[in-house]
Amino acid sequence: MMLKGFRFGYIFLLAGSLLFSSTRLSGQIESGNLGGGELNTIKTAVPFLTIAPDSRSGAMGDVGVATSADVNSQHWNIGKYAFLDQKGGFAISYTPWLRNLIPDINLAYLSGYYRIDDQQVISSSLRYFSLGNIVFTDITGNVTGQYNPNEFAFDAGYSRLFTDYFSGGLAFRYIRSDLTAGQNSADGQETKAGTSFAADLGFYYQRDVRVGSSDGEWAAGIALTNMGTPISYTADAQKTPIPTNFRIGGRFTYDIDDYNSITGSLELNKLLVPTSPVVAEDTATGETVVVRGKEDPGSVVKGMVQSWYDAPGVLQSDGSYSVVQEEFHEIAYSAGLEYWYREQFAIRAGYFHEHSTKGNRKYFTIGIGLQLNVFGLDFSYLIPSNGQNSPLANTLRFTLGFNL
Repeated sequence: MMLKGFRFGYIFLLAGSLLFSSTRLSGQIESGNLGGGELNTIKTAVPFLTIAPDSRSGAMGDVGVATSADVNSQHWNIGKYAFLDQKGGFAISYTPWLRNLIPDINLAYLSGYYRIDDQQVISSSLRYFSLGNIVFTDITGNVTGQYNPNEFAFDAGYSRLFTDYFSGGLAFRYIRSDLTAGQNSADGQETKAGTSFAADLGFYYQRDVRVGSSDGEWAAGIALTNMGTPISYTADAQKTPIPTNFRIGGRFTYDIDDYNSITGSLELNKLLVPTSPVVAEDTATGETVVVRGKEDPGSVVKGMVQSWYDAPGVLQSDGSYSVVQEEFHEIAYSAGLEYWYREQFAIRAGYFHEHSTKGNRKYFTIGIGLQLNVFGLDFSYLIPSNGQNSPLANTLRFTLGFNL
């Protein structure tokens, strides 16, 4: 397939429209006015890190920070591993991605853990995202080479029980994004693979409860993921932040009887990345100045803090701008249900909602799971609520897991 048309535009999108430009990479709204319905999405590099990699969470509306611990906890909340009963396990997940648009993009995910003792667990995962095969051509249409743009992330983690009910964990991650194979940009700059180092921090609490004559369990989780260095794809370009994310959520499980149980989960998540400000040109000096919002603080930690109050604001009926309202728009929420029969067969469903000005991902999910002694198989399917024309329509996920 030639690198032109839609695929070319998609690769530009994945790179945040940054790969072939020497302009300011964090992106800004070139306008002095932002109303309540205008797009102001948060721009990051390596967005593949935010894709739900496993079928269980993928079938429950992308919840995972407080769901019961499983082999894929590395992505959602590293602290959950300490509550697993098995000696160890591993899982392989596969997701054909955006197949409504391009047929050969996919995400593969391998995760595993090993219990050191009653309190300590080590874990690791590898995530690989392939953008399919492309053909590079010069300005006259002559083929200059073929390449398979790809991104991957490898991490290792440690989790520990602090009490019978509370655990925590820490993971370190290496990220590499190679989208251009070193091809020169439109202005002659040599491109390179972007790299980053990041960390995750997660805490998890769960406790048994009695509900009438039946048993139950409630849990809560909180996680900070992808706290790391920004990425650049050219030597002199300003770097772009990776998708640092904050998740918080809760779960309640009710044992209907000895054979049936049902779980409900609710989760909120927010990107801890600075929001693009509204800028305009100063007619006196010709310089670009920030009209509303805040400039990039130039620090990962400062950017995480500033992300809670730096939105330009949503236009109100009285002509003022509400920063608080836009900050709430940046919080996505998801809810999921999971039913188990004899801890062997599961039916799952969920919903994910993101505000229309911040990405507009809205979809229902369904799935099933089968768990035998040492073997588990999960499947999920995504149904966009805004129509089958959505790029996410017909997204499938498959996960194969093994317990030691």
